[in-house]
Amino acid sequence: MTEPSLPELEAERDRLYAQLAAVGDFRRGSVSENYRRCGKPNCACAQPDHPGHGPRFLWTRSARGRGTVGRQLAAAEVEKVRREVARHGEFAAISERIAEVSERICEARPVAGTDAPSAPEGEKKGSSRRLRRRSPPR
Repeated sequence: MTEPSLPELEAERDRLYAQLAAVGDFRRGSVSENYRRCGKPNCACAQPDHPGHGPRFLWTRSARGRGTVGRQLAAAEVEKVRREVARHGEFAAISERIAEVSERICEARPVAGTDAPSAPEGEKKGSSRRLRRRSPPR
């Protein structure tokens, strides 16, 4: 099977952008269903076979610099938030596919002024990192 042409790859990327626009509202994280015991010795939840009070629904996500943050959900909003979390998965999958196609486009696009790629496939290039000279010990 032959590699798709540059116009075919660009058309695929345009289709993926259209899919991305159609994802709609989304949010990161997860929704968990929790039961808990209140700690009162005379409450029904203190019995060994009782699951506890609940369900209580919690939406949690990672927040940069703050760790995991969460918010308790009202019963009426649980399904809405679950759908939005699921759409984040769609967003992430389409974004990953866009990145893959974009890399293939970058490889297929010729270098300005030439028709040949900059390096043969599979050939390693040298490091562009400069070596730091260490100062002599004192």
